[in-house]
Amino acid sequence: MYPKLSDTVKNLLKIQKIDEGRKDILKPFIDYVQQKIDTKSSININFICTHNSRRSHLCQIWAQSAANFYDINNVNCFSGGTEETALFPKIAATLQEQGFEIEKISNESNPVYAIKFSKNSLPIIGFSKKYNHFFNPASEFVAIMTCSQADGGCPFIAGAEKRIPITYEDPKISDGSPNQSEVYANRSLEIATEMFYVFSQIKNN
Repeated sequence: MYPKLSDTVKNLLKIQKIDEGRKDILKPFIDYVQQKIDTKSSININFICTHNSRRSHLCQIWAQSAANFYDINNVNCFSGGTEETALFPKIAATLQEQGFEIEKISNESNPVYAIKFSKNSLPIIGFSKKYNHFFNPASEFVAIMTCSQADGGCPFIAGAEKRIPITYEDPKISDGSPNQSEVYANRSLEIATEMFYVFSQIKNN
């Protein structure tokens, strides 16, 4: 990992606090990943939120990083929405501040970002898309619903083997406020803490 990102991870692991209620919510996700490990199958994870602009990207990026950190192989993390918008720039800025290296590789209204957690890692590709976009898996994946709107408004995810709600408060509530940066940083670290907890529970066979 890049040194600054490594420091961020070390700090969150030191103070990692997840209450029992959240552990219960995360357990089906852990069980899904473990079952795939036990059967030596690829682990395809699609994090889904309404606009695929904030929470789903944070989950995708932190989950992929956590899988790498704990040497869990064959993990492929994706994200999508019930509609396409754009990755919100404050998400990229927040992740950069926490130690990721990010490069914008296109400049249209829905830009594409290359996001790396280490010098030699494959970049995570971030851009807004519908959950069933060609870029995402069509079958044999778990759908992680990261917002209650998408979970309630999209009752059927074609191709998903399992659907698991793991929802987070939208940092968008702070947009335009003096504490926007703090809210985005805290939401990112909350998601990071839970994704690292999930992959820390996986037993490699």
